[in-house]
Amino acid sequence: MRILGVSCYYHDAAAALLEDGVLVAAAQEERFSRRKHDPGFPAQAVAFCLRRAKCTAADLDYVVFYEKPFLKFERLLTTLVATVPRSVVLFREAMLAWLGDKLWLKHHIAERVGVAQDRILFVEHHLSHAASALFCSPYAEAALLTVDGVGEWTTAAMGSGTAAWNGEGENRIALDAELRFPHSLGLLYSAFTAFLGFEVNEGEYKVMGMAPYGEPKYMNEVRRVVQVYEDGSLHLDLSYFTFPHHTQRTFSRKLEGLFGAPRDPKARFLTDRTSRYDDPAPPTRGEIERNQYYADVAASIQAVTEDILLRMARHLHARTGLRRLCLAGGVALNSVANFRILTETPFEEIYVQPAAGDAGGALGAALYAHHVLLGQPRRFILEHAAWGEDHDGAPIADFLARNGLGAEHLDDEDRLLERVVDLLAQGKVVGWLQGRFEWGPRALGHRSILADPRRAEMKDIVNTKIKFREPFRPFAPSVLEEKAGDFFALQEVARHFPARFMLYVVPVRRPDLLPAVTHADGTGRLQIVRRATNPRYHRLLERFADATGVPVLLNTSFNLKGEPIVNTPADAQRTFRASDMDALVLDQWVVLK
Repeated sequence: MRILGVSCYYHDAAAALLEDGVLVAAAQEERFSRRKHDPGFPAQAVAFCLRRAKCTAADLDYVVFYEKPFLKFERLLTTLVATVPRSVVLFREAMLAWLGDKLWLKHHIAERVGVAQDRILFVEHHLSHAASALFCSPYAEAALLTVDGVGEWTTAAMGSGTAAWNGEGENRIALDAELRFPHSLGLLYSAFTAFLGFEVNEGEYKVMGMAPYGEPKYMNEVRRVVQVYEDGSLHLDLSYFTFPHHTQRTFSRKLEGLFGAPRDPKARFLTDRTSRYDDPAPPTRGEIERNQYYADVAASIQAVTEDILLRMARHLHARTGLRRLCLAGGVALNSVANFRILTETPFEEIYVQPAAGDAGGALGAALYAHHVLLGQPRRFILEHAAWGEDHDGAPIADFLARNGLGAEHLDDEDRLLERVVDLLAQGKVVGWLQGRFEWGPRALGHRSILADPRRAEMKDIVNTKIKFREPFRPFAPSVLEEKAGDFFALQEVARHFPARFMLYVVPVRRPDLLPAVTHADGTGRLQIVRRATNPRYHRLLERFADATGVPVLLNTSFNLKGEPIVNTPADAQRTFRASDMDALVLDQWVVLK
């Protein structure tokens, strides 16, 4: 049985294909279109999934969409009518969009994919999120918590589920408590993301990275705009927000009255604690003080968000008594909060799949249809993120030959890894393209930029000369699974799936050895690398450890600021040439500048 899951028309459009309940392929449309967070119909991602499975649309049993469009349209109409006349502009734009493609989605999917309408199913947004975590996890039973901006009406949901193996039991998801729009933790965080000068649905990671440079001095002010209850439910004071009725702004003048002028998106972020690397103009004291204020606001909204999620998790544990928790939704990508849930609630294990946001809804919708709607047994655990397109071997050789690119061919893996380790140990920055690209927003050793974590200057070099992004942004450490506990405050690492996907931020035990991947607060967003699921990258780390004594590499996504992570050798070559990277590794070929 083949089931295709689809998500689109908000952000991070994606497709995922199951064969008999086992994932075959999954990809975000942005990796093909080269438009970051591409929200359009994922035609190229769908085509890739079918190509990978060696099938056509005629072979699909079902296509499943990740939410119910009529429920979403109901919410939109209800909200816009309630906020007239402030919502007039948004109403006009929404009607043009919805009366075009969005409302007639079944017909649109049938036409674009090439399937009969009676083979198209719809699953509610937060059920898709919950299924994307539960049915990818190793658990037979778990508590479920989904938190994001908004689906149809729901902004957060909790409950429990069972995931029977080999048909021995019932596959069930029961979300029996929810928050509803406009009261949303995700939209609260996004409003502060905009206030701090970053793009909504893109800059939330930047707020999380900015927060350690500040102190949570303004939590009381944040709590004036959101009332939080003991069970983690919340109520926004809508006089501070404009997202229900405005096309561009998410917060009101009243919020500016409380927190002051928003941060200029074009302004530098420099404080007494940030780097001055390669900046010819020293900051003024006034500039530093303004930036410190914004860092304190970032720390405050991050702290309030963590507090709300901890309350939700503790309440959910009290209700269910279960030891294991599956998290999903865009807020589940807040890796700082995830680690606090692990360490400060009674839950003993947590599962978050790597595409926890809207892209992951495509996979969740397909899994929900297979296991719940169709009652099919489980046979799958998502243990790694390499579900995208690959370009190994002949395609890379052909690309290099067509473009006249000189490259060193090392078909012996030992020689290849020795060459790369030598480059890294010399302080070179290496672009690394191997195997299938990753599912989700994190590069996990398949489409990565790598550097020596022992060199403190690497943080600044990679941020400013390679990625062309803000100098305060942290980098992730990739570490051998066998050695992770020696360098990071996480034990029994094999059972902590989020750490495989860079979804925990944990204290660094040896910051003296790892200055380039240790953030301002002494933590790192680590990735545990396992031999079984990423053997070449694991061997690279082993070789680097043999040469340096440190089984860790600085790992960041292979892209420039504002661009999606690379997919093809051509994408990688363009990015390599547009930056100050020193070397490019394409499977068995090494290209030097």
